[in-house]
Amino acid sequence: MSAKKSTNGRTLARQRRIFQVLERVAPAVGARMLDTIWFRLPQVSEKAKRLRVELPEATPLELPFEGGIVRGRIWSGGVAGGAVRGQGGVDGPTIYLVHGWGGWGLQLAAFVPPLLDAGFRVVAFDAPSHGESEPGRDGAQRSTLPELADAFEAVVAAYGPAYGVMAHSLGAAAVTLALRDGFGARRIVFLATATDFREGLAQYEAHLGFGPRIRAGFLRRFSRRFGPMEGYTVPTIVDALAEERELPALLVIHDRSDRETSADGSIALVDVWPDAKLHLTDGLGHNRVLRDPAVVAAATGFLTEGSTERAAADLPKEEQETMQG
Repeated sequence: MSAKKSTNGRTLARQRRIFQVLERVAPAVGARMLDTIWFRLPQVSEKAKRLRVELPEATPLELPFEGGIVRGRIWSGGVAGGAVRGQGGVDGPTIYLVHGWGGWGLQLAAFVPPLLDAGFRVVAFDAPSHGESEPGRDGAQRSTLPELADAFEAVVAAYGPAYGVMAHSLGAAAVTLALRDGFGARRIVFLATATDFREGLAQYEAHLGFGPRIRAGFLRRFSRRFGPMEGYTVPTIVDALAEERELPALLVIHDRSDRETSADGSIALVDVWPDAKLHLTDGLGHNRVLRDPAVVAAATGFLTEGSTERAAADLPKEEQETMQG
């Protein structure tokens, strides 16, 4: 999460003054105030949500989730590009698109047409309190990383196993939590991965002007609800998972000029994820990486690698076992 998205120019100076006073006289109040800001989703303008790519007709996705509705879209893949279609004419393997904090499923729309051309079935959804979905556990305009992960796992459980996943920013962290819970896929693409909450907290500290007393109080509040913040560091989670089981093939794409999530985190992630590939870009920042033609081609190409593997994924279980000997 980026601190700059939590405030605008008109309110920043006032918030800084308040936090500086609370740091001295009432750090517990400051910690509660920071908690409110931390879990509040940024406002997204309609202009930002404008669709930049033409998409084919989709089937609406509506999934009950903890008292609300998660909404999204499902596209059925064709047979273009030599893609393998399943037995009986059913759709090809499924790719799930997972947005990040304050995002929405169609933020990754540029990837949909080439994935469909490759024969994939594509599922995109808005997490609770995001996009067109209804409010989540904490009410409107609020969410948490565990909620994003739980919603993703619920969508996969409802709409079928994943051949692959493409996830942006905090969505990549959510997929990592799902992997820790037992989720499996063959191939994963992470874009502008958010790897460490402590990096975001440092941004908030510099942006809002609070100090160590409010920071410590906020960390105590966070730990009581979710456990220690360092427990959500993506490379640490992956390092432990790699000791337990084989992980999916991974491509990590990150822009060196990204000011919301550091490319250093993605470099550290690739170091602990066996055989992961790293693709660094320049000048795309945090969001333009989602629609850059070269990035779209690289990500789609990675997901479509290995036609024999993809063909086996479409076969009935008994035929897969025969192929495996």
